[in-house]
Amino acid sequence: MAHNWLVSDDGTYRAFGDPETLEPGKYYRLYRFLTELEDILETFHDDISRLEAITPLVRKLLVSSYWLQLEYSAPDPKTGWSVNFLYREHEFPLTVQMVSWLPGQTSPIHNHGTWGIVALVGGQERNRLWRRSPQPDQPDHLELVDEITLQPGDVVALTANAIHSVEALGNEPTVSFNLYGVTDFTQRYEFDPATQTARLF
Repeated sequence: MAHNWLVSDDGTYRAFGDPETLEPGKYYRLYRFLTELEDILETFHDDISRLEAITPLVRKLLVSSYWLQLEYSAPDPKTGWSVNFLYREHEFPLTVQMVSWLPGQTSPIHNHGTWGIVALVGGQERNRLWRRSPQPDQPDHLELVDEITLQPGDVVALTANAIHSVEALGNEPTVSFNLYGVTDFTQRYEFDPATQTARLF
């Protein structure tokens, strides 16, 4: 059974919406998805409302447009991952991409500085969820809150300051459809749990 998970700034998560998606009677194309996405962003102005409204469209797109699920590159053996941008346009600041990771690869602990939606297409992916727990001498102190293991068909939606790290599990690369809003680079951080510090990236 597929799941929709919503991860909040404090590292907690909850199920939302209806993850079951029937193939639409009419082919749902990427251009229509992007147009409806813009309409949602003009209508809703907080992360959670946007994520709850956009996630069903992501599911509809992936169910209808099977070609998207094949628009990924094999992970680079040197870096352990690859990114294939699906759409780029001047003055369209959203990010639409397919991402793949080699088994065993892990990401840094980070937030995105914007809302994000990740739909897992292939493989297994562990998301560890963290929150800032400032201490007098460590303002960027982190604590691990929970973790979610994503299977193909699962979607995780993250608010702008949700902090997570990703690990590709199993014996095959993970493949995901990733959608991000307008990044605030002054609020996008990578965290180092060994030193309990954060830096912009």
